[in-house]
Amino acid sequence: MKRFAGALAGLCLAAASTTAVLAASPAAAAPACGVDYRVDQWSTGFTAQVTVTNGATALSSWTLSWHYAGTQAVTSGWNATVRQSGTAVIAESLSYNASLPAGGTVTFGLQGTYSGANPAPVDFALNGVSCGGDAPPTPTTTTTSAPPPAGCADVCDDFEQQTGTTPGGRWTVGAANCQGTGTVTVDSTVAHSGTRSVRVTGQGGYCNHAFLGTALAAGSVRYGRFWVRHTTPLPTGHVTLMALRDTADGGRDLRAGGQNRALQWNRESDDATLPAQSPAGVAQSVPLPTGTWSCFEFGIDGPGGQLRTWLNGTEVPGLVADGVPTPDVDQQWLARAWHPSPADLRLGWESYATDADTLWFDDVATGPARIGC
Repeated sequence: MKRFAGALAGLCLAAASTTAVLAASPAAAAPACGVDYRVDQWSTGFTAQVTVTNGATALSSWTLSWHYAGTQAVTSGWNATVRQSGTAVIAESLSYNASLPAGGTVTFGLQGTYSGANPAPVDFALNGVSCGGDAPPTPTTTTTSAPPPAGCADVCDDFEQQTGTTPGGRWTVGAANCQGTGTVTVDSTVAHSGTRSVRVTGQGGYCNHAFLGTALAAGSVRYGRFWVRHTTPLPTGHVTLMALRDTADGGRDLRAGGQNRALQWNRESDDATLPAQSPAGVAQSVPLPTGTWSCFEFGIDGPGGQLRTWLNGTEVPGLVADGVPTPDVDQQWLARAWHPSPADLRLGWESYATDADTLWFDDVATGPARIGC
């Protein structure tokens, strides 16, 4: 499903680059903003990564507005609240990226549909002030590629648009508690499909957490899918490969990883595990194969308090909490009411002992229905 965005470039930028430039005349006042609008499209849909460079006035919050000249219809956005009325679109800052200093940049993204042509907008304005200039930008060639998988409606990323060594765009790198020598980098030598993935060099020890993360759109039912490859078998000790911040559980994490050499879920708030870490419980889970790509899928039903998990398309019995008690699987999980509401998705490595691993992640997708491998 690999897609790479062709570039449409910045309004009001001062110097030429590989993207197109809309230049103000020498006597004009300093522009209010610069906009880099990069498009990845297929036959009926597209994603856009939008980077805004602020002008000379610091902002405590921001709104970027523009108009589409074609049939474009925005269906979702990330790192901003994106709304559309007719051809008019506005993207508003969120609490964590509202402050935009003079000369600072912020990046957000959106997904949409279109028919016929997909012309780029040319009338960007920041907080109601036009970015200025005398002529519309000239887009570079847009690459047409395969659409995202069916059911993908929030995170739809294969990392092909990543051009630096550290994941950017909608992704941030770090850990909420403590970071050490673990690293997260874009890898152009190993990929599930296409030419890029994200490599996590996970080190042992509690303070070596290393993750890339992104916010999730609100939703009571959440499905997700990612491909993962790693080098070292899951250890006896507890490790985490994926974490979701649960706003319905005091902001504590819902974690997927391993223990006793098999996949498991763990609830940070009470340390409940799925399955139970008894020999009979662990036997109802499976290891994560090394040296090959595996498709990890999960389904979370918040109102129903249910959780399901698939590996390479096959449901794992020990990683299912369906509300019906199952011996050696969910006795800890069902010890209290649980109605999760995940707010973000983080992929990486978290070790609580001395265990290290090197992992690659690719083709990440989330949505309101099962997406499949």
